[in-house]
Amino acid sequence: MIDLYYWTTPNGHKITLFLEETALPYTVKTINIANKEQFAPDFLAISPNNRIPAIVDHQPTDGGAPLSVFESGAILQYLAEKTGQFLSTDFRVRLQTMEWLFWQMGGLGPMAGQNHHFGQFAPEKIPYAITRYVNETARLYGVLNKRLADREFIVGDYSIADMACFPWIAAHPRQQQNLADFPHLLRWYKAIHQRPATERAYQLSEELNPNAPKLPPLE
Repeated sequence: MIDLYYWTTPNGHKITLFLEETALPYTVKTINIANKEQFAPDFLAISPNNRIPAIVDHQPTDGGAPLSVFESGAILQYLAEKTGQFLSTDFRVRLQTMEWLFWQMGGLGPMAGQNHHFGQFAPEKIPYAITRYVNETARLYGVLNKRLADREFIVGDYSIADMACFPWIAAHPRQQQNLADFPHLLRWYKAIHQRPATERAYQLSEELNPNAPKLPPLE
């Protein structure tokens, strides 16, 4: 059984996408970041950077005591290795999958996150900051659009790289991005949007937090 420490954010959605795809048993333990629950000592013992998501695996891969994992990319890699799903054993395909997972962790997520902050939440609207992060988000969308020009998913079959990127692309209305400007990305987005596991993951989000941004409907 997996305990998932979760809130309804793009990084949280990454893990519910994986768990719903694999039907791995899990229990959600909500960490309402609006209420500062991420700073509770019990949670900090699991996630020392006071960020969701985090997991505790009560049946870890090594057969030992319950194991905690924080950072969404590390969690995706751990769960993929645990289940043998969504991460190829082919050396080169696996390497490319990890490249794109780290690309999301180091680029798309942080830049889109700053886009959200300065565009939606900052108490002072700073035009320079808004323009900077909207433009950088668009550049990164363009990188992914080019990657998808000749393939269905980011690295061959559907993988943890796609699961890591999708929730950030799903937030495109808040990032002032029009997916019609990125046709290959739009095709990819529609394919993942229609997966039953994606629908279940976002339905869970709405059930836990009615104020969470909803998965934008397909046009």
